[in-house]
Amino acid sequence: MLKFISIAAILLSCVRPGENTVNTTQNNAMSNSQQDTPTSIHTFKVEAIDGGTINFADFKGKKILIVNTASQCGYTPQYKELEALYNKYKEKLVLVGFPANNFGQQEPGSNTEIKSFCQKNYGVSFPLAAKISVKGNDMAPIYRWLTQKQLNGMLDAEIKWNFNKFLLDEDGHIIAKFDSGTNPLSEDITGKL
Repeated sequence: MLKFISIAAILLSCVRPGENTVNTTQNNAMSNSQQDTPTSIHTFKVEAIDGGTINFADFKGKKILIVNTASQCGYTPQYKELEALYNKYKEKLVLVGFPANNFGQQEPGSNTEIKSFCQKNYGVSFPLAAKISVKGNDMAPIYRWLTQKQLNGMLDAEIKWNFNKFLLDEDGHIIAKFDSGTNPLSEDITGKL
């Protein structure tokens, strides 16, 4: 028994006062985990509707409005207001549309068809991403980040229908989320620009 106490005393003397090796290991694991989690939208790159790349780091210093869109939805006319918002505030705002077919199969077209529809009917000039999923098991990583507080640090959100909107600040952090019925030109959005 005396040998055991002696060995324990020697081992304890190797640890500096106040140091807890278990917590240090946990802190290192947390730091590594936190380093792997994007801290802002600026870490994301997504495929553009025309096959190029939308690099959100290019938008540093501007606010960003992200909208999940669809061509055959009751809210589809919001493309007109989105384009007007983009044109009015383009010096300080970037708008990115994410076509998605998650609700009522209201975005069945190909990327080429969606791009053509948006330009022909609404004169859309703001960036459009390639069609993605905004909910479910196949949710795109950028939408996982937007909708999970544990990832974005700001809020948990549910994408309930087409034309949900996320407004992010100049540093790429979420300011607010708006449901489908919020008009892009409303004071709710423009008041935060």
